Amino acid sequence: MNIAQMMIPKVFTAFLHEGDSVRQGLEIMLNHGYTAIPVLDSEERYIGCVCEGDFLRHILNTGTTDRKFHEQYLISSIVRKDFCPAINIEAEKDEVIGGMLNQNFLPVVDSRNMLCGILTRSGVIKYLAEKVRDE
Repeated sequence: MNIAQMMIPKVFTAFLHEGDSVRQGLEIMLNHGYTAIPVLDSEERYIGCVCEGDFLRHILNTGTTDRKFHEQYLISSIVRKDFCPAINIEAEKDEVIGGMLNQNFLPVVDSRNMLCGILTRSGVIKYLAEKVRDE
């Protein structure tokens, strides 16, 4: 299975850095309409994801929806490192399909844990449908 053919490259995806403010994260999620976004460290290594629920919990804990107020908080304070585990770009078909059963998208990393892009369910289904059609 050629993950590189199926994935959306990093340059065409939205992602956050752990040093970004919660306000920046909220605005990126709102602008792109995503429900979850990968988070990278300062060296571009994948560390986890944040989702709408993480932002909602943060807003409920702080008691305000004022965006300016959330500039003082960093994404590192809400990122879940165990949420949305990444797969290696060399992963086998079974690992990809198993991951897609549990997540809407899979972050794809290289051997250094650097984000290469993301795999979406629709991208994987489209790829598999083309393979079946070609056979």
